[in-house]
Amino acid sequence: MRTMTNVQASTRNRKRSALNNQRPILWLLPLLVFLCLFFLVPILDVIKTSFTNASMTKPGYEFTLNSYLRVFQDPSFLEVLGVTFFFVSFSVIFQFLLGFLIAFAVDNGEKRRLHGTVFTRTVSLISWAIPGVAIGIIWKIMYSETGSGILNYMLSLIGMDTVAFLTDPKMALLSISIANVWRGTAQSMILLYAGIKTVPTDILEAADVDGASGFRKIISVIIPSMKSVIMINLLLNIINTFNTFDMIMPLTGGGPGRSTEVLVLSSYRTIFQQLDLGKGCAVAVILLLINICFGILYIRMNKEE
Repeated sequence: MRTMTNVQASTRNRKRSALNNQRPILWLLPLLVFLCLFFLVPILDVIKTSFTNASMTKPGYEFTLNSYLRVFQDPSFLEVLGVTFFFVSFSVIFQFLLGFLIAFAVDNGEKRRLHGTVFTRTVSLISWAIPGVAIGIIWKIMYSETGSGILNYMLSLIGMDTVAFLTDPKMALLSISIANVWRGTAQSMILLYAGIKTVPTDILEAADVDGASGFRKIISVIIPSMKSVIMINLLLNIINTFNTFDMIMPLTGGGPGRSTEVLVLSSYRTIFQQLDLGKGCAVAVILLLINICFGILYIRMNKEE
């Protein structure tokens, strides 16, 4: 009798386990609740506020499209879009180029059994481990026009004049873009290094037999073989760069003037400095739509892969 009871209990447990395995929603439910409370609800609240004239200086609000109209009618908005476009384009292009060169050099070093490949990968990852705020402060010290500025001190050793890295509007935009390239190259290097490792060795050996040069192998063999990895890497870099805030804020704060004010910084300034909640949320929603577009491309690329 006891044996029969144990068998029945074991059978019920197996059925219950199989039922739970067929219902993954039970395991995902805590995560879904967390995402809804801390991500979805705030996003919906920002979208709702963007369709109001809410301000942090007066109570109450009315639903209106005036916030979006004021954003697109603001002459400085086009300037912010131009700054954002340059910042994203410059960062993504050079993050990819430097990341690919480092990944290719490390891969070739490993094939030739050269020393220092592990050290090179480790050094490249340092920028990824440092918080964005700390990176902004470090580069601000390096760009300083006083005697403590490392870069200007090095330029003075070769007889060059002091460069206004952060006080000249055009130079300031280039300076924050260079700092962001240094910050984001590590991610490109990791993804592209993994992509290079997936290139079939027989194809590379066939290229060597045909007498292809190193540059020809990169253009005709390696890059086409890792096309999907490159596209995913570019999309991730674009999304990350569009949302860069923590590094720019301590580095320039969007200045001088609005020469380094990107979209995410424009939303922050509008809300916390101009106290215009409706307009600031409208800028945030525009940035959200841009991120959604690139996110959809990223998902489609993953599905195709």
